[in-house]
Amino acid sequence: MRLRCAVLDDFQNAALEYADWSPIEDRVEPVVFRDHLAGEDELAARLADFDIAVTLRERVPFPASLLDRLPRLKLLIASGMRNSVIDHAAAARNGVTVCGTASSSTPPLELTWALLLGLARGIVQENDALRAQGPWQSTVGADLHGRRLGLLGLGKIGSRVAQVALAFGMRVSAWSQHLTRERAEEFGAELATSKEELLRGSDFVSVHLALGERTRGLLGARELALLKPTAYLINTSRAAIVDQDALLAALHEGRIAGAGVDVFDIEPLPADHPMRTAPRLLATPHLGYVSQANYAMYYGDAVEDIQAFLAGEPVRRLG
Repeated sequence: MRLRCAVLDDFQNAALEYADWSPIEDRVEPVVFRDHLAGEDELAARLADFDIAVTLRERVPFPASLLDRLPRLKLLIASGMRNSVIDHAAAARNGVTVCGTASSSTPPLELTWALLLGLARGIVQENDALRAQGPWQSTVGADLHGRRLGLLGLGKIGSRVAQVALAFGMRVSAWSQHLTRERAEEFGAELATSKEELLRGSDFVSVHLALGERTRGLLGARELALLKPTAYLINTSRAAIVDQDALLAALHEGRIAGAGVDVFDIEPLPADHPMRTAPRLLATPHLGYVSQANYAMYYGDAVEDIQAFLAGEPVRRLG
């Protein structure tokens, strides 16, 4: 009898397309689900008859209360090598092995620039006007050359964003709590002496920090008020780093020129969520990691994780 593997939240029906499941087809039956279940009761019911679950990023929480209700589950695979919504202690207590996959920083890097450029040049507004036979040119684009990009975080993604900014002829500043001048200069950035200095002096601000106790709510109403009225904010990291109510207020009141957002406090966004209709907002449905190469890596590694687990030698273990 084959083991059953649930592939969760595969909105694009990509799991079976971007990986070769044939090496395990005689031992594992993959079942793809394209919808999202937010409630724990619904998830517990869905996964009750599965031995393996594959989940994308941190979209589906696996707290102790859920893991305790899944006695059949033995392997949980999450894309990437860091996952804050899985209770690893509860997984171990329930005999569930948790594994990850490799992940590329290139797709979120590229989406960051798609949002920034889209905002700066009014791409969506101008495209909509052109298709609707509206005004021919209605915006005046914000220049990048000579403007300052402020980076909150200069890690794997932020450092690459800095390098692209330099190619555009931008000046780059960076800040995080433990960022050193040497690290900043390594990537052509100036070290801001404080978060406040970075916010006040930047024409574009992009968030590239991991979510933790020190970064949750890092940008609230006070911090957003420091931005220039002509400044743009980009967040492709985690929604909770930026106070969502404060950001909505700044957008509605026109206190910043605009924001590009790929992450939200609730995902998928409810139909009536205020982010869907906020002015001055260019938003995408958490596409930062969604690319052909990344999906091939995620699902290809998931198959490898299952193979290794079946052989009794799990790889890429998390927790």
